[in-house]
Amino acid sequence: MKRRKLEMMLERLEGFASPDPRLEQYSTPATIASELLYSALLRGDLEGTVCDLGSGTGVLAIGAAILGARVVGVEIDPSAIRIARENARRVGAEVQFVRGDVANIGLQNVSTVVMNPPFGAQKGSYGDRAFLRKATETAEVVYSIHNAGSEGFIRRFVEPCKVEEVQKIAFPMKRTFKFHTKDLQVVEVELYRIFCR
Repeated sequence: MKRRKLEMMLERLEGFASPDPRLEQYSTPATIASELLYSALLRGDLEGTVCDLGSGTGVLAIGAAILGARVVGVEIDPSAIRIARENARRVGAEVQFVRGDVANIGLQNVSTVVMNPPFGAQKGSYGDRAFLRKATETAEVVYSIHNAGSEGFIRRFVEPCKVEEVQKIAFPMKRTFKFHTKDLQVVEVELYRIFCR
């Protein structure tokens, strides 16, 4: 499947019905999801079992499944899981969505983690530390999206894993919460490939 076709399929997926600011529930844009997933595909990182930590409404998990991976999505919000399951059904993708807290869930035989974790920008938010910890404990390769300017922290936090690639990307965020002042805010983020074995 061509990247543009994947992007078009992911654009049709439903987002969060009632996003929770404490969980920093922003939908991953289809353009960014397809870029992350095609990067993983071209390196052979979608060949084993893929886990999407904090899978939300399923964009990364479903995209990985469309590209042929066996996928598990882990999400704490039951409402998001319902939407993710419906999204997967709608496009014919097979994904096992599991309700759980990433800090406490046991995962086995995962080769790659893909994730867009909370950045920790909101008071009371999880932040990305629990996600990074679980990802690097679980998989050989991690693809993760973080706030721009996080590289020094990420490199130190994931040791002895190695950050192999950092790509800067513009992340368009639609007005989602009452405290947002613009209909669309573009923030710079960084896409990381982290190697752990």
